[in-house]
Amino acid sequence: MAIKAPTLNVGGLGADPLTERINEKQQKWKYKVAVLSGKGGVGKSTVAVNLAAALAKKGYYVGILDADIHGPNVAKMLGVDRAEVLAEELEDGRFEMLPPMTDFMGQVTPIKVMSMGFLVPEDQPIIWRGSLVTKAIKQLLGDVKWGELDFMIIDFPPGTGDEILTVTQSLQLDAAIIVTTPQEVALLDTGKALNMMKKMEVPYIAVVENMSYLICPHCGNEIDLFGRGGGRKLAEKEGVEFLGEIPIDLKARQASDAGIPIVLYGDTMAAKAFMELAEKLVRKLEEMRGK
Repeated sequence: MAIKAPTLNVGGLGADPLTERINEKQQKWKYKVAVLSGKGGVGKSTVAVNLAAALAKKGYYVGILDADIHGPNVAKMLGVDRAEVLAEELEDGRFEMLPPMTDFMGQVTPIKVMSMGFLVPEDQPIIWRGSLVTKAIKQLLGDVKWGELDFMIIDFPPGTGDEILTVTQSLQLDAAIIVTTPQEVALLDTGKALNMMKKMEVPYIAVVENMSYLICPHCGNEIDLFGRGGGRKLAEKEGVEFLGEIPIDLKARQASDAGIPIVLYGDTMAAKAFMELAEKLVRKLEEMRGK
């Protein structure tokens, strides 16, 4: 399905209709949470997908937008990469895309998923300049029938580029989860993403340390492959909350390839860590709203 470019906001002609639709839709999303990192390869999408699944496992209604236009993989990790995206005609003649859903055979409340991965062939690169990327993301927000959600999770690409700026300027984010690994080279880049969220005045910013340690499958000891504690130090340095550590779990890679979030493997340390992360996030956001 081709994405039609939205109407541009031209001075003197009123507000951009697509921007208005995004504003209307986000009023139905209780919490809007970005998951990002200044660096690739830190497991950011793994955190976003498992956070979404953990929240849905707790009974919340969740949507997840894959805002990584050039490297979308959220649909694959949720097992809906082969889903067909249908559209519904509205009374005004416009069409809205219907996001594919998954509930993992009733284990969670249905998770709504939207990604450019649905709209282009798997092996076809998206070679777009920033303006086209911006238009595509806005349409994935404003021209999709998201409905009412407890949580809208946005999985960003690495860096601090157009995709992130578009979403943060289009949505009133409630939280930003900064994903890092313990080693210094990752902390340098994730610190930039964290400070971008500060400049965008996101109310709640927290750090998650992914790949924090490996549990040896033979002896059960914890092995610090990439060092440990870097995420906590970054959070302390920047004056934000440290949300938790996620261990390396050998089942996680198999689970992602199979389209099943590791959080659904309740007997694993990683699953328990993700559930605790979700619980802390919910508790903090509800405290901030005075509930």
